[in-house]
Amino acid sequence: MTDTTARAPEKVRLKTSAMIASIAAEGQATKPAPFGHALVELAKSRPEIVGMTADLGKYTDLHVFKEAFPDRCYQMGMAEQLLFGAAAGLAHEGFMPFATTYAVFASRRAYDFIHQTIAEENLDVKIAAALPGLTSGYGPSHQAAEDLALFRAMPNMTVVDPCDALETEQVVPAMAEHRGPVYMRLLRGKVPLVLDEYGYRFELGKAKMIRDGADVLVISSGLLTMRALEVAKALEADKVAVGVLHVPTIKPLDTATILKEAGRTGRMVVVAENHTVIGGLGEAVAGVLLREGVAPKFRHIGLPDEFLAAGALPTLHDRYGISAEAMSGSIKGWL
Repeated sequence: MTDTTARAPEKVRLKTSAMIASIAAEGQATKPAPFGHALVELAKSRPEIVGMTADLGKYTDLHVFKEAFPDRCYQMGMAEQLLFGAAAGLAHEGFMPFATTYAVFASRRAYDFIHQTIAEENLDVKIAAALPGLTSGYGPSHQAAEDLALFRAMPNMTVVDPCDALETEQVVPAMAEHRGPVYMRLLRGKVPLVLDEYGYRFELGKAKMIRDGADVLVISSGLLTMRALEVAKALEADKVAVGVLHVPTIKPLDTATILKEAGRTGRMVVVAENHTVIGGLGEAVAGVLLREGVAPKFRHIGLPDEFLAAGALPTLHDRYGISAEAMSGSIKGWL
């Protein structure tokens, strides 16, 4: 006798490795270590550039730079405050340090050292910080959910949140051209390649319309721009036209472009960010709109104001509403 009982498909059992910061979907195009390779190319013509890390060279892709320029790379040990203090000293002497660590250590452990020795002096120190937002499943000790809020509040600090490998490669020389400290959220390892499909070019301080749509405008940065583009494609099947405005520079904010696009009548504005809903891109955009009297229907996708759980990243992204599927569901519900 044949059993014809319908059975639910088995879920893929996620391994412990799913807690590690890999955000590429299966089969998605990627590039290895775009930050490290871009820094090597830039340093060939910029002898003042040095690399620095606090025992995390392998995990911030600085090992690529060390292999190319071993005499220009400094391993400071597990001492983030020392890392940034020494970076300030080197900048005083005419060097341009690219200092790498995890975002939690730059934003929480060494904040005062960056504030006092780098930002107040407006020094040419470039900070590349890995594991931004919810790109690690190892719990609050490794999840930098509030880094943008902290660095946005720091005078003289430019803040950048790249989307993919292409933009990371383009951000590195732009950081070097900018006079003063820069904080960049670093996507490392095998980084997804997304924006090449749209002929994208990064400009410091500029927001870019990646695609247009008459029903919804998603204003996003970093990883969530990649997710927003996935959502836009998925919702085409439901006859929902989603535009995506990518805002890679969180500070200074491109208020003119945001006001222009958010001010178009007839579409809902959704800010999406891989960051707590407190103090990041969402509140920055909301403040701009309110001050200028632009009042679209406004919604916000971001991480909750709480200490996040540990677990596999796909599970956590679904749980906290920043996966493509969760974002699609939220937007359809709001419409």
